Amino acid sequence: MLKPALAYVLPVFVTAFALGALRVGLIAPRTGPLLAVALELPLVLALSWAVAGRVLRRWPRTPRLGMGLASLLILMLLELAAALAFGQTPGQFLSAMTTPPGALGLAGQIGFGLIPLVRQPSG
Repeated sequence: MLKPALAYVLPVFVTAFALGALRVGLIAPRTGPLLAVALELPLVLALSWAVAGRVLRRWPRTPRLGMGLASLLILMLLELAAALAFGQTPGQFLSAMTTPPGALGLAGQIGFGLIPLVRQPSG
């Protein structure tokens, strides 16, 4: 289950990281952080949907709940590592999720974890 989870989370995380840099550097200063997250989130979830379809086609017998939970755990650990690398404390990382943009982002991360449950393998 670890290989499918990694195959799902890594391309999504890398792309979302790049989009996040654009969001923070270019979009949020113009729109505010909540709207910037709201604009980024559908792109990341659409990518997650596509990647999940390919992963489930490659590993059709993967337990979907396990893949989703493992992927969400890995994603949150990667997010924490990125936050720490940029100077945040674990407390600041968690506290950011209580703000409107952070809560919306967390909802998107939970959605990312649920996609394998509902996605059919892509053909």
